[in-house]
Amino acid sequence: MPTDTSDDQILVAALLVAAGRGLRAGGDRPKQYRHIAGRPVLAYALKPFLDEAAITTVAVVIGAGDEMRYADAIADLATDKLVGPTTGGVTRQESVRRGLQALAKSGFRGVVLVHDAARPFVSGALIQRAIAAAVEAPAAIPALPVTDTIKRVDAQGHVEETPARARLVSVQTPQAFEFDRLLAAHDAASAAGQDSFTDDAALMEWAGHRVATFPGDPANVKLTHAEDFVRAQNARSLTVRVGSGYDVHALGPGDHVWLGGIRIPHAQGVIAHSDGDVALHALTDALLGALADGDIGTHFPPSDPQWRGASSDRFLAFAAGRVAERGGLIDHLDITIVCEAPKVGPHRETIRARIAEIAGIRIAQVAIKATTSERLGFTGRGEGLAAFATATVRLPESE
Repeated sequence: MPTDTSDDQILVAALLVAAGRGLRAGGDRPKQYRHIAGRPVLAYALKPFLDEAAITTVAVVIGAGDEMRYADAIADLATDKLVGPTTGGVTRQESVRRGLQALAKSGFRGVVLVHDAARPFVSGALIQRAIAAAVEAPAAIPALPVTDTIKRVDAQGHVEETPARARLVSVQTPQAFEFDRLLAAHDAASAAGQDSFTDDAALMEWAGHRVATFPGDPANVKLTHAEDFVRAQNARSLTVRVGSGYDVHALGPGDHVWLGGIRIPHAQGVIAHSDGDVALHALTDALLGALADGDIGTHFPPSDPQWRGASSDRFLAFAAGRVAERGGLIDHLDITIVCEAPKVGPHRETIRARIAEIAGIRIAQVAIKATTSERLGFTGRGEGLAAFATATVRLPESE
């Protein structure tokens, strides 16, 4: 790792904190590894620091067991500046301290920018402002004017004070520090048992250092809740894709049929390798068609005994997951069920709710229609059921 080579050169490192679990954001993985428009959040956050010429070293603190996720996140990035990663601690404060210690062990001295990986839209201009501010002060943080009125409340939620808004700011990362002073402050806080600082600027204040501010960036948002990811997805450039699906199954002996993930009593059953849910099978194919990702038989071949009698909600959940893995969004699912019996109408809303649950979308994004074939053909003769489905999704343009 580079160190100072001349009196007028200040080396700059970036330390990205990506060790949190991000539970409030939902999903099946820490938020820094969730995808937006086909790329992990961490990849977005890293790239501007890797692209900044003034930064010589980029280090990342990750959670225990996240090594494979981290490797996937950096797979498409230029990694010549990357070191580590370092495994973080239980708290953000401890994770930063471990990252700083790893940098110190490698011989780094200079300015360090500490950035939360959950802020993926940091700009090169903001990074340059952080570096410039660090040259003038031992600690500097990006700040934005507060536009809402702020109230301080007591434990019961009663207002105690309304601070003057003109002197309030909200702060962001990257926060810029003189490396040796920040590490010393962390070590001192650890020795004193002070472990509840929510950002490094607060820790530096505790250590007696004056903290300067510089202009932040409103676009440098932090992804915290599930709706933050929806807004972030909408901000990325996505292309509409439409897929269609069709399925049919013969009726035979039995006392029920499965339609749209719902068990409906009936005088006959369905002859099928799985549970024979024509609605979910057609929807699965529609989603896979929108992805140009084969069909239900490609991923769940009837020749494979493990799918005998399988619940079809697994198939639809798989297809919806493939959309999410590629950074896409499901906009709408539309199904038409063709049969003489059973009657679909009494079960329509239950089916809509179940499909929405399986696909991870709102019920308003699911449409169910049912019709007969006027007693024509195999459905008209009561020999089978059929379903037609259309899926509308949005995918990153690169897809």
